[in-house]
Amino acid sequence: MYFSSSGGNGGNGGYFYGNGGDGGNAGTSSDPPPFGTGNGGFGGSAVLIGNGGDGGAGVPGGQGGYGGFGGALFGRNGVNGPP
Repeated sequence: MYFSSSGGNGGNGGYFYGNGGDGGNAGTSSDPPPFGTGNGGFGGSAVLIGNGGDGGAGVPGGQGGYGGFGGALFGRNGVNGPP
């Protein structure tokens, strides 16, 4: 039996300017749920100016990670990862 691992979270952008990092994708597994589940990592967030990172993809039975938030002054939110 192999368990799927979840993806790592993306780092946040710099305080004044910088994009958040993308979340990592979950590791793959041939096991069916509930054993073969793995979630995508969360995207990092920007603080003032910058785009939020995209969420990582989950494996079947897992969930995609949430996208990070865009900067408060300017920037787009990250896209949620696919399940």
